[in-house]
Amino acid sequence: MTTHSISRRPRLAYVTTHAISAENLMNGQLTFLRERGFDITVIAAPSESLDVVREREQVATIPIPIEREISPLADARTLAKLCGILRILRPDIVNAGTPKAGLLGMMAAKLTGVPVRLYTLRGLRLETTSGFKERLLAATERIAASCAHQVICVGDSLRQEFVRRRLVAEDKTIVLRHGSSNGVNAARFQYSAEQWSRIEQLRASLGIPAEAPVIGFAGRLTRDKGIVDLHAAFTRLLDEFPNLRLVLIGWPEEGDPLPADVWQTIQAHPQILRTGAIKDPSLHYGLFDLFAFPSYREGFPNVPMEAAAAGVPVVGYSATGTLDAVVDGVTGRLVPLHDSAALANAAAEYLRSPFLRRQHGEAGRRRALRDFRREDIWQSLADLYTDWLSKRGLPLPISLDEKRVPQRKAA
Repeated sequence: MTTHSISRRPRLAYVTTHAISAENLMNGQLTFLRERGFDITVIAAPSESLDVVREREQVATIPIPIEREISPLADARTLAKLCGILRILRPDIVNAGTPKAGLLGMMAAKLTGVPVRLYTLRGLRLETTSGFKERLLAATERIAASCAHQVICVGDSLRQEFVRRRLVAEDKTIVLRHGSSNGVNAARFQYSAEQWSRIEQLRASLGIPAEAPVIGFAGRLTRDKGIVDLHAAFTRLLDEFPNLRLVLIGWPEEGDPLPADVWQTIQAHPQILRTGAIKDPSLHYGLFDLFAFPSYREGFPNVPMEAAAAGVPVVGYSATGTLDAVVDGVTGRLVPLHDSAALANAAAEYLRSPFLRRQHGEAGRRRALRDFRREDIWQSLADLYTDWLSKRGLPLPISLDEKRVPQRKAA
C-alpha cells in the first residue's frame, strides 16, 4: 500500500491574526476546499468573526490571543500556544497570513515539523514606515519567508516588491492566476431592475440629487488609504463640479488616524457622505460614477475589483497592489503617489466624459468576470495544496462528489 492510499483527509490549518481576514478574504474559499476533501481548522484571535467563519464555512476554529502590534512577551506566549496546538492537530499543511500571524504561524509550523508550510503575503506594512520600525518589520517578513516552503503573493507587484527588498528568493514565490486573495463575486454587482430601483431609493435616502455626480470610496478612513489626498482632490474638483458628492464607506482607525483638522472638515462637509462600516455595500457601487482609491500600499485590493465588477472606472495611485487591480488607461487611471492634483485631474477627465466612464467601466467589468472568478482562484489554491501533498507523499484530498460516485464491484 502506498502512502497516497491512506484514507484520512489531509489536514489544513490556517493561521491569521484576526478572523476578519478569514471572514472577508476566505469567504466561500474554506467551504470550497472542505468540499474538495480538506479537513480545515482556522486559528485566530477570539472574535465574533471567528464564530461567523465556523458557522458559515462549517470548519473547525481555535481561538488564540494574537496581538496585532509588536508585543514581545505576548508574542512569545502566543508562539508557545501555537506550537502546542500544532503538535495536537498535526496538520499536513499550514497556511499563515497577515504580518503577526504569518511570523508566529510559520515559526510554530517549522518548530513542530509541519510538512508543508505556506506563507500568504497580503501586503507589506513596512512600505509606509521608516527607521527602526521598517527594519524590524523587514526582519519579521524575512523570518516568516525563511520558515515557509513557499510564499503565496496575492499580486505580482507585491511579489516584485518583496523580492526587490531581498526579503525572499524569487524562486520561492508564487502568484495564483492573476492574483487576489479570493477573487470577486461578480454576481453581486450584476444589478437587476429591482436592484436598480433600490439603488435609486438609496440615493434618495442619502440626499444625493439625481443630477449630482458621485465619487465613491470603500475602506479604512486612514492616512495609509490616502484619505487626506482624496479630501484634497475632492475640494479641488468642487470648483468645476459644484454638485459633486463623495461617499465614504468605512471607518476610522486609531492606529493610523487622520489629522484632526482633516477629519473635522470631512465630518462637517455637507457633500461628503459617511456611511460607516457596511456589511454588504454592493448596491452602493451602483451610485458611483467613479471610484477613487488613493491608497499608498496594498497587497491586492478588493474594492477596486468590486468597482470594476459593477462597471465603475477607478482612479488611484500607482501603488503596490493597486497596479494589479487597475489597468491604467483601460479600466481606470493611475497617477503618481501622493499627487492629489493629478488624482483630481484624472477624476475630472471621467466626470467630463460619460463615454469614457462607460468604456473603461465595461472594460473593468469584462476583466473582473474573465480573470478574477472566485472559483478559479480557489481551484488554483486547491491544486497548489495537492501538488505539495503529492511531493511529500501525504494523503491527497477526495472531494465529496468523488465520494458519492458508486464503486464498481469486481467481476
